Amino acid sequence: MSNGRPLRLAFTMISRQRWAGGYNYQRNLFAALRQHCPGAITPVVFAGERDDFSDLEALGRIPDVEILQSGAFDRGALRPIAPICFGQDFAAASAFRRKQIDAVFEAARFFGWSTHYPSIAWIPDMQHLALPHLFSTRARWRRDIGFRLQIMSGRTIMLSSESAERDCLKSYPNAKGRTAVVKFASEPAPELLKVDPVEVARKYELPPNYFYLPNQFWRHKNHQVVIDALALLSSSGKRVVVAASGAPDPNEPQLVDKIMQQVVDRGHEQEFRYLGMIPLAEVYALLRASTALLNPSRFEGWSTTVEEAKSFGVPMVLSSIDVHREQAGGKAHYFDVDDPLSLADHLAKLSQNSEPTLIRNLLPDVHARVASFASDFVATVQCARQRCG
Repeated sequence: MSNGRPLRLAFTMISRQRWAGGYNYQRNLFAALRQHCPGAITPVVFAGERDDFSDLEALGRIPDVEILQSGAFDRGALRPIAPICFGQDFAAASAFRRKQIDAVFEAARFFGWSTHYPSIAWIPDMQHLALPHLFSTRARWRRDIGFRLQIMSGRTIMLSSESAERDCLKSYPNAKGRTAVVKFASEPAPELLKVDPVEVARKYELPPNYFYLPNQFWRHKNHQVVIDALALLSSSGKRVVVAASGAPDPNEPQLVDKIMQQVVDRGHEQEFRYLGMIPLAEVYALLRASTALLNPSRFEGWSTTVEEAKSFGVPMVLSSIDVHREQAGGKAHYFDVDDPLSLADHLAKLSQNSEPTLIRNLLPDVHARVASFASDFVATVQCARQRCG
């Protein structure tokens, strides 16, 4: 609290088109704070003038969330020189003053080493270190320097998993004593669950049994192993359908076309269905009616799609990376990221045992997990303020 009122915490807008997981993270966070920690934090979202209206409108419908649009927060307006050379992002600082901000939540943006605000730096993962070949030299160095500046500037470093915290402290030991793990949990808003899953599946011409892969088409999401697994199944006379949704990587937009061309060339158009970027309500509908969630990713900080599957009790077929094992425990079927044979085996067995059109609802434990997420976040923000005196 600040002077008896809710603490006003600044967020920058995360585009659903560019990073659906980040957008859904913030949307769930704001709703969780409102429901489980009322009066603790007022989220103030600083968006660009060119940000998507529907994204902003959805956030604005959450009670107590405030939104300010300014050209200073458009992607093309980002100028990293001032925060580094002069210690402050002057345009952002001016906007923060106008909205009476008490603290700042940094997500992929550094506001300066001499900012006067207690700041929490959210570092979702260390992918640039684990998979450096997936980054250009410039992008890798920019990300690494940004993390180092945040750590050197005394930020509280918020991570989404114990796995990410271990990676962080191994690569950035100066962060020791200033890290906090806040594990995301998902409870979709009731209006997002009103769509009939059977109708949505029919809209996309999906069979009664299908696997759902709602990952954006970034290279580390590893769609290739899925296509290889489908080829193995097809060669043995088994037909399994994978429905994939998600936006192309804005840094590699041609990747989705290359993947789909391969699907066509190998004759798997019926087994691998790309639905494009679909409404969030339809994402939840397809997840609830699926045979299982499929996430073959090579790297995650904390998978939003896995968390959403857990909320509905949807079976999961996951790559056996550390964070997936931490997140799902023994409640998933695991395969190595480069083992299409193991993945094919899981898909075949689950498709045989599946009950068609079983529509799953939220599990009873969701409420408690989301409450813990919200309270841990509030505690992290309060800790950051105490460190700044």
